[in-house]
Amino acid sequence: MTPWEPTWSPDHLSRKAFSNRVYWSQKNINGGTAIPLFMFRREDDKLVGAITLDNIRHGPAQTGTMGYWIGHTYARHGYMTEALRAMVHYAFSTMDLSRVESACLPENVASRGVLEKCGYKYEGVAQAYIQINGRWRTLAETGAVPLILSLEKMTKIRAVYPEENVMLVDAGVILADIQQAAEDVDRLFPLSLASGGSARIGGSLATNAGGVNVLRYGNTRDLCLGLEVVMADGAIWNGLGRLRKDNTGYDLRHLMIGSEGTLGIITGASLKLAPRPRDVGVALFTVPDPIAALSLLAMTRDEVGEAVSAFELMSKMGFDFLSETMPDVRQVIEDKPEWMVLIELGMGGVQSASDALERLFELGHEAGLVSDGVIAQSTQQAQDIWTIRETIPEANRRIGSISSHDISLPLSMIPEFIKEAPKHLEKLCDMRINCFGHLGDGNLHYNVFPPKG
Repeated sequence: MTPWEPTWSPDHLSRKAFSNRVYWSQKNINGGTAIPLFMFRREDDKLVGAITLDNIRHGPAQTGTMGYWIGHTYARHGYMTEALRAMVHYAFSTMDLSRVESACLPENVASRGVLEKCGYKYEGVAQAYIQINGRWRTLAETGAVPLILSLEKMTKIRAVYPEENVMLVDAGVILADIQQAAEDVDRLFPLSLASGGSARIGGSLATNAGGVNVLRYGNTRDLCLGLEVVMADGAIWNGLGRLRKDNTGYDLRHLMIGSEGTLGIITGASLKLAPRPRDVGVALFTVPDPIAALSLLAMTRDEVGEAVSAFELMSKMGFDFLSETMPDVRQVIEDKPEWMVLIELGMGGVQSASDALERLFELGHEAGLVSDGVIAQSTQQAQDIWTIRETIPEANRRIGSISSHDISLPLSMIPEFIKEAPKHLEKLCDMRINCFGHLGDGNLHYNVFPPKG
């Protein structure tokens, strides 16, 4: 490693010195201030080097310092690049750091090249930063920082084609504005998120967002016909097609959707619109347990087919959190049951959503699946019911100390998961669990809290 690294002391490789380093490494790991790792080659388990994320600081700074070494025999084989990329990714994605620093001698071209490959940028020199071969050396400082792009000025709705049920938009358009533009031409853009007033369509596509209407209309992926994307080399891929059937080769659109900007930056989208339901009905039904809720979902589909827009499962804990943190939110049922489902139907033609919900309640009651409920008799009542569901995440936030999980399961496994998961959590400590989510598509929000107080 000469002349790039500090000279090891004569006893550096002795058993006592190594044991001492292991002791301090374990102490730093337990304290959350360092992650020291050795690097071994996969094919033969040869020790090739080491990498350490040190001086980890949480709070306003959220930073750490990365140091590494590699044996001369193993240099320039890509081992350090692979390790450094993995550590930088872990630092940003898992540890939520905002900055990682490293330093190398200015003349160490190889090390500087590795750093730049891994996203570092040159920031200057650190005078007399470290002692190498008995001399205090000035090092080039680099830092790996996350790249943040704002598309908030790209807010143009480029074109609307009501007859085609298609809309072309910039990636920075807010979801609520897309929904309003669709409503203006008597159409529906069905992506529905609690953050609809701030979420931008580019980010929704990049994360393949779901929402409460996935049951009927699918994820964001299913609402997109084409994309415009700026690639890593600056090239623009123009895939803003409006065709429903396009079998001309690879569909790069589906690679970009859900890739979170790793393959390119979405700058425009061709979106699918849908006819607006002529009659919408919303109800809140009390069910004995998640098994009954699942049976009620099947019954609802048998009765109204694809008219089921949303089918949401909610537990008593969510209502308790609302009462505790947001008492002004109107809860339409006074006696809070253990489990409830929110159902929204969107009917076409002359069909009545309210009549369909009443029949569903009767059938569910006869089958022992429903014991009580409320069917909205006005737009305001429907909004009051939806407000309960949409404000539960904010109530979670106000309760604090949350361990939040977004879980997807096959529908038939949901009741068993809800039954068994608390048994395992109880082995750790007493906890409060707020379980709710989109039962229709198997997506649960499973949130764990410490006991009250």
